[in-house]
Amino acid sequence: MTQAVNEPKRESLLLNLLLNIVIPTVILTKLSGENMLGTQWAIVVALAFPIVYGLNDFRRTGKINLFSGLGVLSIFLTGGISLLELDPQYIVIKEAGVPGILGIATLISLKTRYPLVKTFLYNDKILQIDKVAAALETTGNETAFDKALKNASYLVAMSFFLSSFLNYALAKYLLVSPPGTEAFNAELGKMTALSFPVIAIPATLVMMGALFYLFSRIKSLTQLDLDDILIQQ
Repeated sequence: MTQAVNEPKRESLLLNLLLNIVIPTVILTKLSGENMLGTQWAIVVALAFPIVYGLNDFRRTGKINLFSGLGVLSIFLTGGISLLELDPQYIVIKEAGVPGILGIATLISLKTRYPLVKTFLYNDKILQIDKVAAALETTGNETAFDKALKNASYLVAMSFFLSSFLNYALAKYLLVSPPGTEAFNAELGKMTALSFPVIAIPATLVMMGALFYLFSRIKSLTQLDLDDILIQQ
């Protein structure tokens, strides 16, 4: 009972979408006029919502979430480039660069003792790792499972590369006005609004495919039902 009380509250998807997408989009597209917040203050206020959300997530959980950390960094870069009125191409490069680097890091990590797929998919927040390891040792399928982890890593990397390409294409298509203008803020707001359906959904589907593949291989190689090895929430 005490453990359940001490567990952090689950993240609200509605609040996530509201603070990271809906509110920044409305501010950038509707409040950037000189008779409202103005172009620079609109950017500051709009980006403050996802930044505060990410920092609060760190305060709430007490540890750095990889994706939240990268999200905050990405927002800081977007805000800095916009407020300094640098060429929009820097934002285009940044949008493609963050997920692209994650994809490359996922592939490189396969050569190390700590492949990133264990952070993304095969971790003790989702699975009873010790139970899976014991079952793999009993069935003699440890080598086959290592191959399955490698295949899952390729799928995870593919999701990041897909996100990188879609980020680049969306930013390249939308960001055509000079920074510091109301038109640029509107384009930035539109890019924020479209990032979920255009980028997040396809990349998440690929990531989910990797997760289902890994679960399927675990079930086959350990002879255990998923209900027996999944962490019960």
